[in-house]
Order: sequence, then structure tokens, then C-alpha cells
Amino acid sequence: MAAPAPTDPHRPGTRPSRLTYDQRILLMAIGAGVPGALVAFVLIWTGGYTPKVEWTLSVFIVVVWLGVAFTLRERVVTPLQTLSNLLAALRESDFSIRARSARADDSLSGVTLEVNALSETLREQRLGALEAGALLRTVMAEIDVAVFTFDGHRTLRLVNRAGERLLGRTAEDLLGRTAAAIGLADCLEGPAPRIIDVAFPGGVGRWEIRRTTFRQGGLPHQLLVLSDVSRPLRDEERQAWQRLIRVLGHEINNSLAPIKSIAGSLEGLFSRAPMPDDWREDMRSGLAVIAARSDSLSRFTNAYARLARLPEPRRGPVQIGPLLQRVAGLETRQTVAVRPGPDLVISADADQLEQLLINLVRNAVDAAQDTGGGVTTGWERIGARIEIRVEDEGPGLPTASNLFVPFFTTKPGGSGIGLVLSRQIAEAHGGALTLENRRDRPGCLARLQLPLAFDERDPIQPARSGSPAPY
Repeated sequence: MAAPAPTDPHRPGTRPSRLTYDQRILLMAIGAGVPGALVAFVLIWTGGYTPKVEWTLSVFIVVVWLGVAFTLRERVVTPLQTLSNLLAALRESDFSIRARSARADDSLSGVTLEVNALSETLREQRLGALEAGALLRTVMAEIDVAVFTFDGHRTLRLVNRAGERLLGRTAEDLLGRTAAAIGLADCLEGPAPRIIDVAFPGGVGRWEIRRTTFRQGGLPHQLLVLSDVSRPLRDEERQAWQRLIRVLGHEINNSLAPIKSIAGSLEGLFSRAPMPDDWREDMRSGLAVIAARSDSLSRFTNAYARLARLPEPRRGPVQIGPLLQRVAGLETRQTVAVRPGPDLVISADADQLEQLLINLVRNAVDAAQDTGGGVTTGWERIGARIEIRVEDEGPGLPTASNLFVPFFTTKPGGSGIGLVLSRQIAEAHGGALTLENRRDRPGCLARLQLPLAFDERDPIQPARSGSPAPY
């Protein structure tokens, strides 16, 4: 049979005990002296003493007996009351009270020392939490980013100064209102992070939305952060336009300068009288240079347009092994060795991925032919990603800082967009493309990392007709 549940006089619905703990200790102390007192009384009252002595000794024994019992009760109960007061203070978040006369030479003092140590630890943690909270409030108030906190019912629970300025209202007016009432309902919907164009009472521009969830008091809350990205985006756009104009101006001037010079020479040739005998040859060579520079300028502008019009990937299942074999077979200048790897299928745009690998293999062959070395490609699985490698035995990279700069090239007749286009394709697939010098021997190593995740429920996009032309 299970033991009856203990009663607690402080809990509702429980039957209070007849005797308190203090009373039980006192009764036990008195009961411990009953045998000795009875023996003493028997010896006194049967020992032939005078009545005065008998009563005196009896009263003395009773007084001492009760005095020791009450003293024992106090020595047991008082430390417990002290500990109770300390724990009550801790429960009320008062960590300044300490128990005195706490020593480590007995069990009760050890308990008191531990309670004192617990109180000191909680005081330090409380002080650290207060300081951290003060720092957080200061940061929240001073940062130029609007921060909002909503509970599970989308009621605003926290807003900083930037949020007040953004909505043009004070915190007292905003707290307790729903997201729809303050115009932030759309910010709690849709993907995040994202950038939106919206007008708030306190500002108009482009805003980046970031959201996260957290729990407070066991209930879910949402943290919404709105940051104004109008100025950084304008700065980036201005810098991009400056770079674009600088590149275009440089290339156009490189083509127009000889065209202008030759056109002036041809004009001077026609103004001469009589015409020289070789004027036809001079005219033919001059027009050939003008046509060559015009064709070069046309290729440049077409390459720039092609770089800017990279479409979104049309994903489908792609087998890595056959793809690398096909790309290696397209190279006719020399044999490209393909190291076998695991049978892997990824979700990717087959045409774009093939174009990327063609660019890497072509660059590797170009470098290897300078030294008569070989080219090897292969793949392996690394965690949840696949790594495709293209290695050559060429001279290596003189510098890696300009590899992905548009129209930078070290090859005669190169367009300078192959690696830029390849990196764009890799990043569009959630991957990365890096180039580095080999450590085991001279040459370059190209690493293409792509995610392995492939959902068979995704619809397979139809393949585009035609074979991609390498850049």
C-alpha cells in the first residue's frame, strides 16, 4: 500500500498536521528524558529523604529536564528558521542576506555555507544579467535599425527608438497594438530576409526585412528587424555604374582611337593630288584595321550583354559521371583524364553546368599546353555537397586577385568573362567556385562545390535544345 501523501499547511486543499515541527521536536526531547526522570524520582522518593529535599530535588530535575528540552528544540529549530529566511529572501530576489556563524566543521554549518554560496552566485548572476540587460537596452536604443517584438497573437511587445521614428509614434502608443494596426502585417509574412520598397510614416525607401523566432515565458515570439538599405544600395549602384563606365570607356577608346587615326590618314590620302600609286593598298589595309577593331568592339559588347543575361537555372536530375565524361570528350586538343567517383545525381541545370565545366576544362587545357602537361578531372562527395575538381599541370596562377574581374584575361584573344560566368552559374546553384595553385606540383586546381540535395518530387524541366558554345 502506498504511503499517504504528506500534508502541507501552506498548500490549499491539504489537511493541516495536528502538531507542528517545533512541537514534535519538543515532545521528542521531553520524551527522551522521561526514563531518566522516572528513575531519579523513584530514587529520591524511596531514599528516605526529608520532604523538603524530595521536593527540592524533584523541582530541580523537572526544571533542568524542561530547560534542556526547550534548549534542544531551539538549537534544532532556529537554524532551520534561518535557512528558511535565507531561501525566502532568495525567492524574493534579495541576495544580500547571509547566515552568520557558518563554519565547515559540522553538517548543519555546511548546509548554511552552501546556502550562502548559492546566494552569492545568484547575486553575481543577477548583477551580470542586469548589466547585460542595460547594455542591450542601450544598444537597442542607439542602433539605427528598427526592432520590433511580437507575441503569438502578433501584438507588439517591444520597440526601440528607431522603430518609433520609423512609424512616427511613441512606444506608449504602439505597445499593445497588433501588427495590422501599426502597418507591419506584411512584414511578418513572406520569405525573409528580403528587400521591399515601402513608405512608412517616418521614412520612404528600400528596407531589408529579417525575422527570427524565440520563446519568452514558454510562448513563441517573433523578432522583426527593418534596416534601411537605400543608401548602401545607391552607393553600390553608383560604384557599379562607375566600374561599368570605366570598363566600357576603356574598351571603346581602345577601339575608337585606331579607327579615328586610320580614318584621318585615309582622309589625308584622298586629299593628296595626285593620288599615290599604292593608295589602293593603303585603303585596303586601313579599312581592314577599321573592320577588325569594329568587330572586336562588337564582340566585347555582345559578351557584356551575354554576361548580364544569365537566366535562372532550370533544375533537373543530372548524373555527374556521364556529364564529366561528355565534357572531357568535347576537348579535341588533348586527352582529359576522368577519375572515377561515386554514382551521384544532383538537381541542377544541365546546360549551365555543362557550360561551366567546359570553361574550366578549356582553361586547364590552355594552361597545360604551355608546359606540355596533362589535365585531370574528377569528383567526390564531401558531406552534403559534391566537389568537382579540374587539375592541370600548367604554370599555375600568377595572381588570384583578378581572376573573377569581368573582362580581365591573361590569354591572347580571351574575352575575360568565362570565369565570371562560371562563378555566376555556381552561385545560382547554391555552390561556389574557387581557383588556387596546386600544392603537390606546378599547376592550377579548380574546385566546384554544389549541394547534393535532390528532391525527386520536383518537376523535371525539359532540356534546352542545342549544344552550348564555350565562351
